[in-house]
Amino acid sequence: MNIKFKKLNNTIIKCKKCPRLVKFSKKISSIKRKQNISEVYWGKPVTGFGDINAKLMIIGLAPAAHGGTRTGRAFTGDKSGDFLFKCLHKTSISNLPTSIHSRDGLKLNSTYITNILKCVPPDDKPLNIELSNCSNYFDNEIQNLKNLKVIITLGKIAFDNCIKFYKKNYTINNKLIFIHGAKYNLPDGKILIPCYHPSPRNVNTKIINTKKMINLLKIAKKFSKV
Repeated sequence: MNIKFKKLNNTIIKCKKCPRLVKFSKKISSIKRKQNISEVYWGKPVTGFGDINAKLMIIGLAPAAHGGTRTGRAFTGDKSGDFLFKCLHKTSISNLPTSIHSRDGLKLNSTYITNILKCVPPDDKPLNIELSNCSNYFDNEIQNLKNLKVIITLGKIAFDNCIKFYKKNYTINNKLIFIHGAKYNLPDGKILIPCYHPSPRNVNTKIINTKKMINLLKIAKKFSKV
């Protein structure tokens, strides 16, 4: 990890900008879930992870209450992550088909995974002020990924906040709408691909399935040359 990312991640982990989120993370980490009762929860903001020379970036909403908030790594140890890493493994983006904890040996091929919000929000519903407080960290992640070519946003909130970043820094004349599998050319030469979030609800209702996700990842690989 380079110095810029190390400094950014240290800042993220120590962040206490949002009292509601700090309180909720502590509550989850002390009450815990029955099957994880003997574990020590991470209980702090969760940084992104992966290859800092990544050509592909995958962005979710926030760490799961008993996933990233417990394990300390995005999409690790929860149902959304189970689905995502299975698909990443089938497309050779991940070396493992599952991600159980942060020291399980999982490696990403030229890919960086992060969340728009670094702390879990109650009911998965972040406040606008919380998204705003966290936006600077996301801005820094994008700027630090010098080889980045393609961005996949998982869910509409991640998509909307990625667009906000670009509107702050560039002029965007076209209206960008969240459509699964669409391909948008961004003003800095990157490609943005919206994707349905791999949440249990979306998977169970078949809004997203393995075939849809794998097809989208293959397209992202083609354009990013991962």
